[in-house]
Amino acid sequence: MTSGEAEVAVTQEKPTRLISGPGMLLVWLYGVMVVGAVSRSAYQIATEFDRAPLAYSLSAVAGLVYGFITYTLVRGGEKARRAALVCCAAELAGVLIVGTWTLVEPSAFPDATVWSDYGMGYLFIPVLLPLSAMYWLRKARGVRQ
Repeated sequence: MTSGEAEVAVTQEKPTRLISGPGMLLVWLYGVMVVGAVSRSAYQIATEFDRAPLAYSLSAVAGLVYGFITYTLVRGGEKARRAALVCCAAELAGVLIVGTWTLVEPSAFPDATVWSDYGMGYLFIPVLLPLSAMYWLRKARGVRQ
């Protein structure tokens, strides 16, 4: 094989597949979280935004983050894997910051967010999901199908 043929073979490789095995479960869980966070925050923003604007806005941001991660997992490829990894790290940071903030200063959040109390209202899925996803995304580096 000449160097030109090797170059063509490298460019024709299939992208990293992120939704095989546990990746499919992650897509499903992130999809559920998108629906939950976006629908809840959209309703709350539309009907009672004055009551807790910070909480409702943070829930909307969480929904957007979940949506982006879902998209990148389905899309696949190395760029998508890296983007999802960065976004999952940001998601985890958000969960930890907001979760701690809601425990330290509960009066700042008159109503709960998706990330309040580390996601207790969502069975702690918001704190477990990015950890699981980051593990999978690191393990999926270079997986081709």
